[in-house]
Amino acid sequence: MSRNGKVLVAMSGGIDSTVSALMLHEQGYEVVGITMKTWDYASSGGGKKETGCCNLDSFNDARMAAVEHGFPHYILDIREEFGDFVINNFVEEYIAGRTPNPCVLCNTHIKWAALLKRANALGCDHIATGHYVKIREENERFVLSKAKDLTKDQSYVLWGLGQDCLSRSIYPLGDMLKTEVRQLAYDMGYKELSKKAESYEICFVPDNDYRGFLKRNVDGLEDRVSGGDFVLADGKKVGKHNGYPFYTIGQRKGLVALGKPMFVTNIIPETNTVVLGELHELEANEMIVKGINMIKYDAIPGTMQAVTKIRYKDPGSESTLTPTDDGVKVVFDHSVNSIAPGQSAVFYEGDDVIGGGVIHKSPALQFQ
Repeated sequence: MSRNGKVLVAMSGGIDSTVSALMLHEQGYEVVGITMKTWDYASSGGGKKETGCCNLDSFNDARMAAVEHGFPHYILDIREEFGDFVINNFVEEYIAGRTPNPCVLCNTHIKWAALLKRANALGCDHIATGHYVKIREENERFVLSKAKDLTKDQSYVLWGLGQDCLSRSIYPLGDMLKTEVRQLAYDMGYKELSKKAESYEICFVPDNDYRGFLKRNVDGLEDRVSGGDFVLADGKKVGKHNGYPFYTIGQRKGLVALGKPMFVTNIIPETNTVVLGELHELEANEMIVKGINMIKYDAIPGTMQAVTKIRYKDPGSESTLTPTDDGVKVVFDHSVNSIAPGQSAVFYEGDDVIGGGVIHKSPALQFQ
């Protein structure tokens, strides 16, 4: 019987999850490693070498670490549930003219649910991952907050986790810098792993070509959407495009030459129209966010101030949050650039995650 309890650790084979598992093992937890297979690279149709978490080398790296340290390791096949939910949503969002964030959806609805289910089956008290984030209990709630290493902080992608998940989660790397994690891996004897490059691709789009993925996975898509119009905000047609799903809000490359920098400012699926404008036309000072999940508080009390992030690398902007019947209205103190429906909006109070949701619309994105 371990002195700290039994913990199920998600092990991708990468440096962060491996170090997390070994740290917990050394701290006296009874560790069980699990590697989740979410996707078959071969079925993606991409043209590049297999990379990322869902390949045989990653599985072997995770299993070897477990074997060397004497704790069990399992491979969990969740391809069916992952594909049905995450990939279908990914395709549907682009077809709806929005920009999805599949990693958030996967964390919220697939990976943590799968971890909890297997943790219960294996009698594990806790679940753990190699994410850079902190967690604490306060006022009878489990609060997610930014990691010590702000360059690696992943609180933005975990806004959708419920209290049931957070109450059992451990994040060993929250108080460490990435450089410290690499040094620890080296000191533990994993010299090659300490130098292992990180993968930032979507696991089922390993070549980073989401347009190619859509073409391969939506029958007849190109024929259905090719030949649409590029227009300006006043409705003036300025060219033809290859199909609205292949463009995203804020995109600058691959448009038409108009003698000055132009950006995608709106996408209208109903008419296969892509609206272009100058940089200032991407600016907006408010938006509606739906599908809210609260973390620090059980509800937003009337109105409150918060720093809101609208994308992963966004430093965040001062804003006022006001609850609506089915979401939150966000009004920024100063205009922000490229609000994209479908992306996540995450609200912060200092380093703490208040909660988050999915951007529904912004007045700046309404075609005139």
